[in-house]
Amino acid sequence: MFISDAFAQTAGAAEASVFQMFLPLILIFAVFYFLLIRPQQKKMKEHNAMLDAIRRGDRIVTGGGIVGTVARVNDNELLVDIFQDVRVTVMRGTVADVLSKTEPVASDKPETTERESPDEKAGEKRGRKRGRSRKNG
Repeated sequence: MFISDAFAQTAGAAEASVFQMFLPLILIFAVFYFLLIRPQQKKMKEHNAMLDAIRRGDRIVTGGGIVGTVARVNDNELLVDIFQDVRVTVMRGTVADVLSKTEPVASDKPETTERESPDEKAGEKRGRKRGRSRKNG
């Protein structure tokens, strides 16, 4: 009585295609990818580049909030000066941010493309040693 005949006739047409069933899932995945996954991967790539670029003299902040200056850089560890005569070793991955970067040291003599012979290098080293000994003594 209360059920109309129109509802009874549409029961056979309830079959939807497989594409229409998965379309909402595909759209949700696309939204998650572009709003969450992709920006996080980009941020992680930038953070890893920052960690690889840490050099001696950089001022850093660790994940625990310790602020210090990098004294020595090893493969996965950094020796950090946090106060006068206080040094701690931290893992490279725990660095949260680099506050200030040091400039690369510029070479005084121009770089040459020719290779020097070992004899020239040895003579150059001997000259430096003699120069130091004259200054010191």
